[in-house]
Amino acid sequence: MKKSAPKRRSNGKSNKKRPASGKSGFRSALWRICWRLGLVGIVLLAGWTVYLDAVVTSRFEGRRWEVPSRVYARPLELYDGAAVTAAGLSNELSQLGYGKVRSATDRGSYSRAGRRFEIHTRGFRFPDGQEPDRRIRFEIADDRVTGFRVTSGPQASVVRLDPEQIGGIYPAHKEDRVLIQLDDMPEHFEAALLATEDRDFYDHWGVAPLSIMRALWVNLQAGRVVQGGSTLTQQLVKNLYLTRDQTLLRKGNEALMSLLLELHYDKPEILETYLNEVYLGQAGTRSIHGFGLASQFYFGEPFNDLDLHEVALLVAIIKGPSYYDPRRHPERVLKRRNLIINMLADNGQVSLKEANKARQKPLDVVSKPSYSNARYPAYLDLVRRHLAREYRDEDLQSEGLRIFTTLDPGIQYTTETAVERTLTQLERGSKADFKLEAATVVTSRDSGEVLALVGGRDPKFAGFNRAVDARRPIGSLIKPFIYLTALSHPDRYTLITPIKDEPFSLVFDDGRRWEPQNYDRESHGLVPLHQALAKSYNLATVRVGLDVGVDAVIDNLQKLGVGEPVQSYPSMLLGSVNLSPVDVASIYQGLATSGFNTPLRTIREVTDADGESLTRYGLAVDQVVDPAAVHLVQYAMQEVMREGTGRSAYRYLPEELGLAGKTGTTNDGRDSWFAGFSGDLVTVAWVGRDDNGPTALTGATGALPVWSNVMSQIPQYGFSPIVPADVQYHWVNSEEQALTNENCSEARFVPFITGSEPTDTVNCSGDFTQRLRGWFEGIF
Repeated sequence: MKKSAPKRRSNGKSNKKRPASGKSGFRSALWRICWRLGLVGIVLLAGWTVYLDAVVTSRFEGRRWEVPSRVYARPLELYDGAAVTAAGLSNELSQLGYGKVRSATDRGSYSRAGRRFEIHTRGFRFPDGQEPDRRIRFEIADDRVTGFRVTSGPQASVVRLDPEQIGGIYPAHKEDRVLIQLDDMPEHFEAALLATEDRDFYDHWGVAPLSIMRALWVNLQAGRVVQGGSTLTQQLVKNLYLTRDQTLLRKGNEALMSLLLELHYDKPEILETYLNEVYLGQAGTRSIHGFGLASQFYFGEPFNDLDLHEVALLVAIIKGPSYYDPRRHPERVLKRRNLIINMLADNGQVSLKEANKARQKPLDVVSKPSYSNARYPAYLDLVRRHLAREYRDEDLQSEGLRIFTTLDPGIQYTTETAVERTLTQLERGSKADFKLEAATVVTSRDSGEVLALVGGRDPKFAGFNRAVDARRPIGSLIKPFIYLTALSHPDRYTLITPIKDEPFSLVFDDGRRWEPQNYDRESHGLVPLHQALAKSYNLATVRVGLDVGVDAVIDNLQKLGVGEPVQSYPSMLLGSVNLSPVDVASIYQGLATSGFNTPLRTIREVTDADGESLTRYGLAVDQVVDPAAVHLVQYAMQEVMREGTGRSAYRYLPEELGLAGKTGTTNDGRDSWFAGFSGDLVTVAWVGRDDNGPTALTGATGALPVWSNVMSQIPQYGFSPIVPADVQYHWVNSEEQALTNENCSEARFVPFITGSEPTDTVNCSGDFTQRLRGWFEGIF
């Protein structure tokens, strides 16, 4: 029994050592697990870093942005004799964001005293070179510029205003920007930006540890992210790569990616990317990114032209574009702007004098941004269709192209207001329970440039474009082309050829009978051809059309621009041809230009983002019909305005303009048309209902008032048609088909293709008083 005690003690020692050995094993195992987890973490972090590195470099070295194309209106050219109204000029300056002031000392401002104007232009980079800013003075008298002179800036006889940006072609994400380079930075900008957003930008490696630790402590106390310590590099990473979620994981990714960005790229490249990426505001559904676009959006000026107070304002907006929106919260952003100016003065980066002067300046934000959300959707729709012939959608949405169009904002505004006002008057007068719609196209007579286009009474509605897509029967608008076909045969037809305006019927092979009628259900017997067109007699017109052949009429329509097939039925002679207002404008362009096929164009030039020309759209014309026959039709169309269905236009317009035109009406007044031209313009108007229901309107009572209201508000020259060499004018008696004396009461001065004039002569049948008047006129 005594021997057993030591054994127990020995066992006791052994039992005491076992716990120590187990503790050491546990620590060892825990260390091994931690080491392995750390190794896995390092591997994962390394893998994640490699992944983030690929993300950073792929975006930064590839195409960083999809830059939308910008669409511009034609620039307004001012010079002695330029056609412009005072009201139209004031409206265009307002659309451009020019501020009205007492003295136009700053760029983008103007003053007006009655008919006297002073404008300080902004300057603009056009495809043919830079147009510098200038101060100009002139007066407007009788809708013409007079006394034009340049009072500041390079001298020039013609000065172009910067063109209005009328819209853009945007990528799906709706981001918008104007790319700039570091060389474009105005004075004091870099100092203001770095003093406010990142004082140590050129010294850190993407993150500022002290700023981060301070922000981290505040965030831990709050239990959420309430403060950032972001550098410019981190802000750029957040905008380029990450979401706006305020989480610690995102902040970690942001810091790591910032370090990687600084590892691969130098400071100037990072700064330039930041200048183009930073978010600075919202315009409808599109976001304003970068200082290049922001300077246009807020000041209507190029970035490199900004002054100190404007620079400080843009920097002030960075902190919160919505909170510091200068149009919504001017007092709030003014306070922050002045704080930044004071900061620059305290740092010695601007003098006290400069700072005081800048603080005294107003915000100078334009009330209406020069950038706009498609002010003219119908016109832009036609521009995009024309662009689609040569450019892919993805290029238009991402390559930053600059598209210079032919739109005249003054004429566009006039057309929009005239359409709405006239339709309201027509509806009030008829007391109808339906809503009228309209479409109008205005083109330059000589060039075929589309100056204005209205697709409906609500010009801002980006929906159905009636000017392009509403293909409706054109009614009597077809008649000039029927008579053009006939007059191309001077051995058979002249303007005084008698035409039988009497009822008749056609019986087709299947037994169907067609009996055309005049609009007034009356017949007029034998009438001279020019009267048949001026009075729009259906019976006479169909007889002529059947005689020369329906196919010959269709051939002339297609020569002058009708692209769609036209059914060869006798009913087409009364206008059962479906065309859009743009189509009608195209073929009437040929009548206005002596038989040239002049394709309508909306684009003058397309350049790339750097201003290099990609495509120029010059004037393309082709003589397709006899100019002598066209001249005779022009004469008859002028008679339409003087004596026929278009004569009410001269209630609005002076007769000296010598207008030419034609009314068109379809069954039950479903379509009311008018197409006509002056020395400068070709204008087409359509009025009707979207449901194709009847109205009580004719071409003369519906579309013609719209046309007249548009034309009466646009300065223009009268129409004086050029007389071809093989056309001669003679005094004739239409009823007698003979030459006569100019003093006779029945005498009419009529053009004839040489050799087709009458050979007979009739004595004057006027009274003695008229003959005596003629003798005196001959003597004196």
